[in-house]
Amino acid sequence: QVRLVESGGGLVQPGGSLRLSCAASGRPAVSMSMAWFRQAPGKEREFVSAINWGTPTTDYSDSVKGRFTMTRDSAASSVFLQMNSLTFEDTAIYYCAAKVQGKTRSASDYAYWGQGTQVTVGS
Repeated sequence: QVRLVESGGGLVQPGGSLRLSCAASGRPAVSMSMAWFRQAPGKEREFVSAINWGTPTTDYSDSVKGRFTMTRDSAASSVFLQMNSLTFEDTAIYYCAAKVQGKTRSASDYAYWGQGTQVTVGS
C-alpha cells in the first residue's frame, strides 16, 4: 500500500507562484512513477504532469508547459510541483498520484491517490 499526502496549496494572485509537495510512504517510492492531476469545479480530472520511476524524465500538459516544473527528491520519496505565472484557469484541486513503472497521462492507470490540495488563483 502506498500513502500519498499533498501539501502547499492555497490562495495566490494571478501571476503568482505556488509549490506543491507530495510525500509518499509505504512501497519504496523509487519504483513508482508519479503524477499530478487537477480537477476544477464542474470539470473532469485532467493530467498536469508526470515524472518517470527510473531516469526522471518529465511530461507536461500543453496548458502548463513552460510554467510548471515537476521534480522529485534524491530518495524519490517526494515529488514537487513548482507553479509559476498562475492564472484563474489553474484554480482546481490538485491530486498527486502514483503507479508502478512508466508514467502515463491517464488517470485510470494510477493506482494510488492523495486526498488533494486546493489551489485558488484570485485577487
